[in-house]
Amino acid sequence: MKFKNNTPALDTIDLKILEALQEDATQTYASIGKRLGVAHSTIYDRIKRMEHYGVIKKYTALIDAEKAGTKNITALMTIYTDPKESEKVAEKLCEAPQVLEVYTSLSEELQIIAKVVAENQESLHEFIANSVAPLSGVLRIRTSIITKKFKETQFLIANDPKKLTFIKETHNRMEENKP
Repeated sequence: MKFKNNTPALDTIDLKILEALQEDATQTYASIGKRLGVAHSTIYDRIKRMEHYGVIKKYTALIDAEKAGTKNITALMTIYTDPKESEKVAEKLCEAPQVLEVYTSLSEELQIIAKVVAENQESLHEFIANSVAPLSGVLRIRTSIITKKFKETQFLIANDPKKLTFIKETHNRMEENKP
């Protein structure tokens, strides 16, 4: 792994390792190495380096909550805030276990968008009324309960056209230079 402006610059092998881990993080170093034509020790070293520099944050299992038997509702909250208080509001929201994701958006006015999960509508209302609305700087809250999920996924390295183009171009150059 090289560095450009103190930021890790990933090469083709690093990106392919990340892609393999995103497909299935339970793969062995040997199986990833075999797939990429690289020694398992190289895979191990590169993964450890990416972990060390925070490229790989953590490993986790994606669970289908419905199949696991949990019944809950998910909502998207748009929280309009006083611009001077928005960072504090966002940080406070991050502390709540009901809040899955927090983003800020600057359109006509500063907004915080939060994805929230609750057992039912009553507990969602309670959370908003007792934990969100009283926060200093909150001007108004708009909540949309999600009624049907069509797609939920994580960003994959393979889905980034720039990275894929980089991988393909580099791979093609490597193939052309082989004797």
